[in-house]
Amino acid sequence: MARIAGVDLPKNKRGEIGLTYIYGIGQSTAQRILDKAGIDYNKKVNQWNDDELALIRNMITEEIKVEGALRSEVQMNIKRLLDIACYRGLRHRKGLPVRGQRTRTNSRTRKGKRKTVAGKKKAPKK
Repeated sequence: MARIAGVDLPKNKRGEIGLTYIYGIGQSTAQRILDKAGIDYNKKVNQWNDDELALIRNMITEEIKVEGALRSEVQMNIKRLLDIACYRGLRHRKGLPVRGQRTRTNSRTRKGKRKTVAGKKKAPKK
């Protein structure tokens, strides 16, 4: 079982894909790490020996901010935007899309479940 940065990597996945299970490591970063370590992308995680695993673990801890440290940094950045009350901070506070997407339709992920508003009643005829 390969455990890096507090995450158990899936045993039967390719190394390139297995590393992406760590928060903060995408596919290109995983490729860069494996290139520096001299490990083939297609080599499965369970085929890594102890030396390769130690090399990857050291690279990640020294060079890349991952998991808890990265999550806290992202949260601090959002808190800073909220504190200075800039446009992006206000959008975070209201729970609306931050990056300029339309909100008349779509954006259900940010806005949450639909809140139905009652329609206007017709005036009675005389």
